[in-house]
Amino acid sequence: MTSLATARSAKAAPSPLQDRPSLVARARKRIRTANLPAGAVSLVWLAIIGIPLYALVASTFRRTEDYLDDGPLSVPSNPTFDNYQKVVDKGFDTYFINTAIVTVATVAIVVLLAVPIGYAVVRSANRSTQMVFRFFLLGLAIPAQAVIIPVFLIISKMHMYDSLPAVILPSAAFSLPVSVLILAGTMRDISEELYEAMALEGVSVAKMLWYLTIPLSRSGISTVAIYTAIQAWNGFLFPLILTQSKEERVLTLGLYDFVGEFRVDAPGMLTAVLLSAVPLFVAYLFARRALVQGLMGVGGK
Repeated sequence: MTSLATARSAKAAPSPLQDRPSLVARARKRIRTANLPAGAVSLVWLAIIGIPLYALVASTFRRTEDYLDDGPLSVPSNPTFDNYQKVVDKGFDTYFINTAIVTVATVAIVVLLAVPIGYAVVRSANRSTQMVFRFFLLGLAIPAQAVIIPVFLIISKMHMYDSLPAVILPSAAFSLPVSVLILAGTMRDISEELYEAMALEGVSVAKMLWYLTIPLSRSGISTVAIYTAIQAWNGFLFPLILTQSKEERVLTLGLYDFVGEFRVDAPGMLTAVLLSAVPLFVAYLFARRALVQGLMGVGGK
């Protein structure tokens, strides 16, 4: 009886040789269903992103003479950390702190102003509110280069020239139009029934904004914060025109320390660029989903 059961089980169990055709068939099916053009495009895109990134990182470990002789794509023959020490010695910490102050203050001003403005645009039907909204939209068509002289005169009259507030205020002003537009689109996605339910309970307008609109607009607010931070961190025109002393420099102006009269220290400059890009890369890494959702206008739902 036992031998009969063993024989039946051995007969029922497929051998590896019998299962091999099915494995081959599945492998062929996967090959047929594979999206080869998409894979090829992905490899090309990886090369487009990877090669410049490799050139940037590898250049930070080169000496200037090696960079000029071997080229940016060659493997560093004598790696060195002198460029990082050189960047620190040239005041990178001061430039970094100034840039962080400008960025944080600009983001705070823009978020504090854009949220109530966007809420008023969406919830109010007054013509004056809509005119204010059109006024902000008009700011999208005015480049900073066209008004830099009036901005310079205003900052000078306010005795704020060569200070960080001289950079913060114009940076926040030119980030407000896009921020209001994004938040207005995000807040329009919030259901009207939610506002009506809270109004029936006697909730004030301020509490609606705090307990309903802001929580459901987190994606839009994150988008505004990231966008404003990128603009403020990479800002060049306002720091160039509205500051002068080395103590008030930001990172974008600090790159001039590596430019001489007859020579450019390319490895040192690229090292400063790499170090200055790390905070923005980390911020985008953690907020990329909210950034994409806010730009698509889906809001916080």
